[in-house]
Amino acid sequence: MIELELERDRRTAPTLVEQLVQGFARAIEAQSLRAGALLPSVRQLASSQDLSTFTVTEAYNRLVSMGLVVARRGSGYRVAARAQAARASATDWQPPSLTATWLLSDVFADHSVPIKAGGGWLPNEWINESGLQHALRAMSRVPGPRMGDYGHPYGFAPLRERIAGQLDRYGLPVEVSNVLLTQGATQGLDLIVRTLLRAGDVVLVEDPGYCNLLQILKLAGLVVYGVPRTPAGVDTDVLETLVATHRPKAMFVNTTLQNPTGATFGMAAAFRLLQIAERARMWVIEDDVSRELAPPGAPLFAALEGLQRVLYVGGFSKTVTPGLRCGYVVAERDVLRELARTKMAVGLTSSETIERIVDKVLLEGRYARHVEDVNERLKAAHAVVEERLDALGLELFHRPRAGLFLWARLPIEPERAGEVATAALAHGIWLAPGSYFRPDDAASAWFRFNAPYSTDDALWRFIERVGEAGGR
Repeated sequence: MIELELERDRRTAPTLVEQLVQGFARAIEAQSLRAGALLPSVRQLASSQDLSTFTVTEAYNRLVSMGLVVARRGSGYRVAARAQAARASATDWQPPSLTATWLLSDVFADHSVPIKAGGGWLPNEWINESGLQHALRAMSRVPGPRMGDYGHPYGFAPLRERIAGQLDRYGLPVEVSNVLLTQGATQGLDLIVRTLLRAGDVVLVEDPGYCNLLQILKLAGLVVYGVPRTPAGVDTDVLETLVATHRPKAMFVNTTLQNPTGATFGMAAAFRLLQIAERARMWVIEDDVSRELAPPGAPLFAALEGLQRVLYVGGFSKTVTPGLRCGYVVAERDVLRELARTKMAVGLTSSETIERIVDKVLLEGRYARHVEDVNERLKAAHAVVEERLDALGLELFHRPRAGLFLWARLPIEPERAGEVATAALAHGIWLAPGSYFRPDDAASAWFRFNAPYSTDDALWRFIERVGEAGGR
């Protein structure tokens, strides 16, 4: 067994998964672990290093993706044959092609990039492992016949009740009949687009804004205009001009800890946006998936307006795990009924099994304590990344000290951002340039940084070289 010295300081160290991958990769390259050598079982390594089994499993899966380790049923994880390992070593590793296809789909399956500074999710080892394990054990005791049908079109009723109770605490009193469960918040956005809008309709989005939403709107054939995002919301003067000129049918906003800037709406901008929407009879779709990661007091559009023109979208990917695709839409009952019909038409019911698991995590998984711990870890990660950005003299859009994202400008010409991102991949670093988040794909020198994935020294050595070369 090789010696692994893991750094536990959350503020400065790479993630534990990254440290495990690097430790085993070095041992294999140095032939301390030879071809065919059996690695410790997941449980053995987790126990000996005081790690979660999720952390070890993720590290082993990455080693398999890199070609350094093979997994065989019944015989565990073994070091790959030397020729295979050599081809996948750091000197011969070939980065993936930086295309829209990779960013929208393959990025979720590609574990070969070790530093995912541009990612949109929490580290796997931050998930609520004990809560999930408890929920899975509870699910194993559910009688089989209860799992034999499709479930309700609106989703698992107890979870819908729990969501309604949670929203009531945020100042939005709703009934269970106002809540529709979906396969993640992104499906909720898609159902809204399919139900309320038609090809050729004009819609408004934040610029920059959620990249997957932009793709949904393009696929639907909508005409999209961007409203500049500010640290306090959107530029409401530009919004008013666009509304008067183009008469949009809807506006999509990310209320708290916006993706990609990390900014949260202020109350003044929220009120003015809702006033403009009311005068223009325009739908407001509020994407609020990060509210539980935000400090209290952020405005909630649906609570301010009362669900007459606002549809509220939430989910659990940022607090439970993105692997359980569970989100929800909250809307006025007649609108929700139409959304449920669309849901059934394009995909039938959402998974009741997943909804039951999420419900158990919320009810019995020490969920509140888990969210509190995640928020503390995010705050520490933000402090580290801010310090590195400040040391390099880079411009920060906002300092949220919460949530996943920081938005920073690199000292390059906007047209060179794609080259920088491609060069980063050659060094095992995934960056997310601003063009991914703009409705017109316009070049941008701004980049999204995922705070917990952006603490690795190799990332900042690369960014420093970029600054010295001016992006060349």
